[in-house]
Amino acid sequence: MDDEALLRGRVYGADHDDPDPRPGHEYRELVGGPLDGLLLDVTGWDAEQLADGAVLCTEIGSYGPGGRAHYEPRPTDPRRWDWAGDSL
Repeated sequence: MDDEALLRGRVYGADHDDPDPRPGHEYRELVGGPLDGLLLDVTGWDAEQLADGAVLCTEIGSYGPGGRAHYEPRPTDPRRWDWAGDSL
């Protein structure tokens, strides 16, 4: 199984022993880019944080280890966050 297949259906940053996803938590689906298919736990985020999206650490993006992937809420479906690019 390749790296992309392993990431599907998992929660970003979760330990392998943790159940994914957890009941009572709120998630956003990451679409495109290096974290495509992962879920981001946004439980407790306020409206401003949710509107801003997220910059997430990743070792499999354009910049390798130490890189970051940028995700923004999709205007037509804010439960899905689209990849906006990578940075260091």
